[in-house]
Parts: sequence; C-alpha cells; structure tokens
Amino acid sequence: MTLAIFDLDNTLIAGDSDHRWGEFMIHKALVDADLYREKNDAFYRAYQDGTLDIDEYLHFSLAPFGTLSDADILELQREFMLDWVEPLMLKKAGELIDQHRRQNHQLLIITATNNVVTAPIAERLGIPALLASEAERGPNGFTGRPTGTPTFQHGKVIRLEQWLEKNPHPLEDAYFYSDSANDLPLLEAVGHPTAVDPDARLERIARERQWPILSLRD
Repeated sequence: MTLAIFDLDNTLIAGDSDHRWGEFMIHKALVDADLYREKNDAFYRAYQDGTLDIDEYLHFSLAPFGTLSDADILELQREFMLDWVEPLMLKKAGELIDQHRRQNHQLLIITATNNVVTAPIAERLGIPALLASEAERGPNGFTGRPTGTPTFQHGKVIRLEQWLEKNPHPLEDAYFYSDSANDLPLLEAVGHPTAVDPDARLERIARERQWPILSLRD
C-alpha cells in the first residue's frame, strides 16, 4: 500500500497548533501570561529559523500538563479544537487527503507538535495514524515531561522507521507534504516529496530539486 504522509502545522492547517496552544494556555490563565508568551514566541522564531532546541521546547510546552487532570485536558482539547483550530481548517487540505484516501493510500500525520494537541486534530481530519512528540504519562496522568524521540527534523525519520517495522510500506513510493525546511530529512527520504506553501528556504530547495510546490490556501 502506498503511504501518504502529511506534516500538520502550516501544511494541513493554516497556522501552527503548537504555538497557538501556548496562546490558548495564556487565554485560559493557566500560565504566567507575559513570561509564557515571551518564551513561546521565542521558541517559535527558533523553529522558523531552524535553530530550535526541541528538548528544551518540549519541557517548556508540556510542563502545564503536569498540573492538569485528564478531565481538565479533555475539556481544554474540546474548547481548543472548536474555537482555535476549526478556523484554521483548509478546504483544499481536505480535498488532498480525500484524493489519497480514494486511492486507498495509507494516511499518516508526522508532526513535531505533541500528541495531546494533535490527536484531536488528526481525528478531525480523518487520518487514523499519527506520529507526534510524546507527552509522558505516569500513574496519575501526564507528568509534564516528554518521552521518546521527538518527531522533529531527523527525529521524524527515526520515528517513521520505527513505525514501518510494524507497518511496512516502501518509502520509494511514499508521498510527504510539508511547509518547512525542518522536514528536509524526511522529504529527502521519500519518493514523492512535495513542498506545501513552503517557507523561503524550502521553496528555494524545492525549485532547485524540481520538487512539486503546492498551495492549499489559494
């Protein structure tokens, strides 16, 4: 079966759910507004310019989960999806997903954003398989710490290779759609890389290598 892999933020949705979740935490008064916004914005700028320390960022972004019950998180997910993510949905993204679904392709999202934020988004998009940075769980719920290999830069390739051990699909036939130069390791690993509304560096590389460039926002 052919594998169709999608990045999530600024690819299938018109924004960054990770950064937006930080703004949501501020809106809900669950974090110190000024300090959290300053750090959240700084991490996002580092992501955009390719200098993000993913481990430092995950410890920052997941810390609030350690203070919340599962019931609290479920309610936050519901509100976040309704008010903060739904406006980011793209009609053309849905059409692209449906195009692959009609061809009986295996659909998979791989995103650096944590699984607490992204699992409801993947469900909303109708994509059954998700590889995301993992929030650790302990006996009493989320610990506020990450676990495992983050799905960021080459980490996406590592996590995909682990997934493929149980779900074998040839990467030479696989598609991968992404907006970010951070995803070059995985774009280079598949047979059909596509730049979607790409950042400046990825657009330059895609043109040099004659990769397809697609917009889901036109």
